[in-house]
Amino acid sequence: MASRDRAPADILKPVRWQIRLTLWGMAVERLVRAFWPLWSVIFVVLAALMLGLQDLVDVEWVWAAGVLALGGTGWALWRGVRRMRWPHREEAMLRLDGTLRGSPILAALDSPAIGATDPGSQALWKAHQERMRARMLEARAVQPDLRVARADPFALRYVALLALSVALIFGSVLQMRSVTGMGPSGESLASGPTWEGWMEPPAYTRLPSVYLNDITAASLDVPEGARITLRLYGEVGALDVTETVSGRAPDPAEDPEAPAETAQDFEVTQSGTLAIDGPGGRSWELAVIPDTRPTVAQEGEIESSYEGDAQIPFAATDDYGVVSGTARIELALDEVDRRYGLTAEPEPRAVIELPLPMPIAGSRTEFTETLIENFSTHPWANLPVRISFEVADEAGQTGAAEPQVIPLPGRRFFDPLAAALIEQRRALLWSRDNSRDVTQILRAVSYKPDDIFRSAVPYLRLRTIQRRLEGFTTEGMTAEQQDEIAGALWDLALLLEEGDLSSALERLQRAQDRLNEAMKNGASDQEIAELMQELREATDDYLRQLSRQAQQNPDQNQQQMAQDQNTIEMSQNDLQRMMDRIQELMEQGRMAEAQEALRQLQQMMENMQVTQGQPGQGQTPGEQAMEGLGETLRNQQGLSDEAFRQLQDQFNPGQQGQQGQQGQQGQQQGQNGQGQPGEQPGQGQGQAQGQGGGQQGDGGTLEENLADRQQALRDELNRQRQNLPGAGTESGEAARDALRRADDAMDGAEEALRQDDFAEALDQQSQAMEALREGMRNLGEALAQQQQQGQGQQGMAQGGDPGQQRDPLGRNSGSNGQLGTDETMLQGEDVYRRARELLDEIRRRTGEGERPQEELDYLERLLERF
Repeated sequence: MASRDRAPADILKPVRWQIRLTLWGMAVERLVRAFWPLWSVIFVVLAALMLGLQDLVDVEWVWAAGVLALGGTGWALWRGVRRMRWPHREEAMLRLDGTLRGSPILAALDSPAIGATDPGSQALWKAHQERMRARMLEARAVQPDLRVARADPFALRYVALLALSVALIFGSVLQMRSVTGMGPSGESLASGPTWEGWMEPPAYTRLPSVYLNDITAASLDVPEGARITLRLYGEVGALDVTETVSGRAPDPAEDPEAPAETAQDFEVTQSGTLAIDGPGGRSWELAVIPDTRPTVAQEGEIESSYEGDAQIPFAATDDYGVVSGTARIELALDEVDRRYGLTAEPEPRAVIELPLPMPIAGSRTEFTETLIENFSTHPWANLPVRISFEVADEAGQTGAAEPQVIPLPGRRFFDPLAAALIEQRRALLWSRDNSRDVTQILRAVSYKPDDIFRSAVPYLRLRTIQRRLEGFTTEGMTAEQQDEIAGALWDLALLLEEGDLSSALERLQRAQDRLNEAMKNGASDQEIAELMQELREATDDYLRQLSRQAQQNPDQNQQQMAQDQNTIEMSQNDLQRMMDRIQELMEQGRMAEAQEALRQLQQMMENMQVTQGQPGQGQTPGEQAMEGLGETLRNQQGLSDEAFRQLQDQFNPGQQGQQGQQGQQGQQQGQNGQGQPGEQPGQGQGQAQGQGGGQQGDGGTLEENLADRQQALRDELNRQRQNLPGAGTESGEAARDALRRADDAMDGAEEALRQDDFAEALDQQSQAMEALREGMRNLGEALAQQQQQGQGQQGMAQGGDPGQQRDPLGRNSGSNGQLGTDETMLQGEDVYRRARELLDEIRRRTGEGERPQEELDYLERLLERF
């Protein structure tokens, strides 16, 4: 058999490159396994030098680390040389042959042992050789196995690699130069004494460090509190440091002629001079940038909700950023009206200290935040207090605002009895000496309970509180008993204010009474908004209850309607408009008119009767929602048309005036205000604007009026979204999503109108209209599903006559009150596509001013109806 080391070249020629690559891979594999400790030590040393760790410790530590690194490097090199064994070609050939089926390389190099003279054996051997050589062509170089996990169970090589990666990202190769000057030999001996210096600002300034060797200017601005680090190399005493920036007093025991220390660190506290005297020395004039104290002040008006949540805005500034703050609240005793239960000396109370909220993201150098807290249960609620703010920066400096006297916001009670209980609670918490007077007042309040209390529950609770208070007063009241009685009075006041109402009518009456008391006592705008929202919710609950009663007793309601001929038909939108009017009058301060409107609403609600809707009779909530969305869509279309004309006027001022003379001044541009009950569609709406886009009649610009109208339209859409039927169904949720997109688009259109960007406004308005159409389609599908499931229609106010409804041509719609026929038209998505095409065509024809006025009026009636 031929030697495998000296195998015939023609046999191994097809796999010579595979053998060579396998041999190189084996060499790399053995190098990695033998020398992985060596390159791990090298990586760690390079990482430490590039990160500049040698500049953060004394020279002695650097020398010790250097000796340790050299020792580790020598050991790793000796270990690698000892374990390294270079692979041979035969080993590579055997490894490659082991990956092939049948070991074809060895088979190709073999020779027959017997049968050399037998022709049959020779033929068989030749066929075997050809098969093995053909199989050799399938050989692929064997990849090296670089895994050394068995030799490195703690993965120290990955730690070294991670350290080098961090150094490459956050370090610098230039940092390695500083280690060359730390020895007494080499370049330092040839160049003589040298020095290095750094100026490191405080971390909270987020300013970069400065390498003093690179500073050639004679002056340098330094933040207050910066640290100067100097390292002197060479012969001791050849270099000397003098400075007047640290304010350090000289040590009397120190010899003034002694050489300066080779490593110096000090903090810059004042402006002065820093000089390095000697060969290669340098001096600088350091100007300290002072770290100013933070400032804080109250910003804006203090607001409080009906529930008593106080919103106290404040503004804080600092040159490098505020890190914390505190609000201190103490009783302003000299400002308190010392009457009734406040005549006695108050019991000492701890000052209220609250942490100020800080911005979660963004800069803290200048910001405005709002402190939100509820002080309703505190004894100082609604009494004058002194509030002061204090903030601190990272340097520990503090800044405080001038104390201000404000009434501590707290919950307001509009029920007279609840307000009286809260007043006595405050007197009891003011001083326990008032307990006897509080007991007498509570006894007087409960003298005739039938005239005051709505039920026996709050009266019995008040009697229990009164008896316990009398017992505590006799035995001497403790602080715990004082808090117990105060908590019981607070809970009773809440019960009287909120009520434990199981009936929708009682809840409605309670909401009306509280709103009436708020008018008398002068409530804030936020309290008015919350009370009006409570009234709206109570009204909705009451109407739902009436609707259920009407469905349960339809015959009785029909008889009452037949007997009472003086009925007025009102929809839910009419009630909403009345409540909006009441809120508007209250916000304008016209309390007398608001009280009269509230009285009328109370009278209407008390006399209201609801019956189950019949086909064509009145409007269900779904029909009201569809009608309201349709009106919103028409107003949005008119607003979009006006914005388009304004855009045309920007590019061609003369064209708009010509178009305005062609009959478009009669076109409606959306509602400028809500119509009064009883108005026909279109009344109370604004007409076309004057040509030229000049000033409006109210003194505002056209752009401002368009933006305000867009905002009002968006507010109306939000109100309609709150009362949208079909909740919980797939189509109903799809309608809500579409209306949410319409709201976002209206918001974008309003912003664009305020910035005079009519092109962007038109795009946003187009998206809003498309979303509104989609929402109406989805809502229609949801209502159709409800009707198919046999759900009853929502009740309506009695008195409607379906026969009095008119079609767009002004004709009577018939006895059933329906428009159109019962014939089935297009089904599926095509019906919505066809309806959209017809609506677009009607709008297009409405904008053509050359059409006859009768046709334009007819088209406008179609748009108003559909």
